[in-house]
Amino acid sequence: MIEPVDFRFNEETAVNNYFQNKSEETAETIQEKALSEFQNMVSKLREHGVNVIVLQDTPDPHTPDSIFPNNWISFHENKMIALYPMFAQNRRQERREDDVLDLLAEKGFEAEEIMDYTDAESDEIFLEGTGSIILDREHKIAYAAVSPRTDEELFLEFCEDFEYTPILFEANQTVNGERMQIYHTNVMMCVADEYAVICLDSIDDKAEKKFVADTLVETGKEIIDITEEQMHKFAGNMLQVGGMGTSKYLVMSQTAFDSLTKYQIEAIEKYNPIITVDINTIETLGGGSARCMMAEVFLPKN
Repeated sequence: MIEPVDFRFNEETAVNNYFQNKSEETAETIQEKALSEFQNMVSKLREHGVNVIVLQDTPDPHTPDSIFPNNWISFHENKMIALYPMFAQNRRQERREDDVLDLLAEKGFEAEEIMDYTDAESDEIFLEGTGSIILDREHKIAYAAVSPRTDEELFLEFCEDFEYTPILFEANQTVNGERMQIYHTNVMMCVADEYAVICLDSIDDKAEKKFVADTLVETGKEIIDITEEQMHKFAGNMLQVGGMGTSKYLVMSQTAFDSLTKYQIEAIEKYNPIITVDINTIETLGGGSARCMMAEVFLPKN
């Protein structure tokens, strides 16, 4: 997780992230609130036995969205790391792979190879990490909703390089009465070990919807379907994490939790407890929620 030093509304990402909203508060107040929310989230995760590795952001260059590291880097069981091309120019400066690798090495993690896809930015081709790609690591299946930030061909290249079966579809949301592509797959679906939280209504094509649902069921997942209204409250932007021993939790924002029905909460809690975090400032201005703030580390330890 990246601790922010100057978090704010990012105009460059707002052109196709319809979850972002501006604030009339001062820059100082916004940063103060975001930092408090971040630190409280880290503390809450650690209280539940989750191993959280924190890297400090730097004031220069100014990167307002650095709090969302999962869009530029991912870590894999085969000692590989992927670096991704990002849509917004001011987000590309978030990439600090040397600092991340040094920090992970200090913690005993091993990495042997970096797959760098960032050259695609020169061709206006983007694939924003585990924002664009939802990984079922156990079954080696990768889900992606095509969008201006999720290129089909580059996604297929990633799947070939990392030996994942690609599941590609289009997911939409209603914006001012029009159906518009959802900017990141991870706001409409979350894949855990035994279940998946997904907004199936966002997949307008019936064949694609059936294909995605069938794939989830075939891999042993219980589908916990959410509405588009719940999706807009970040109910799809969740991440299952490991705590002490074999314990597991589903991390989500308080906004997401409050949108869920009693039935949906019970369906999740059949499998694992829920950790809720209050990150209202971050998700309102940033257009991303709890899942986006965590880049999960699957590298082996030496």
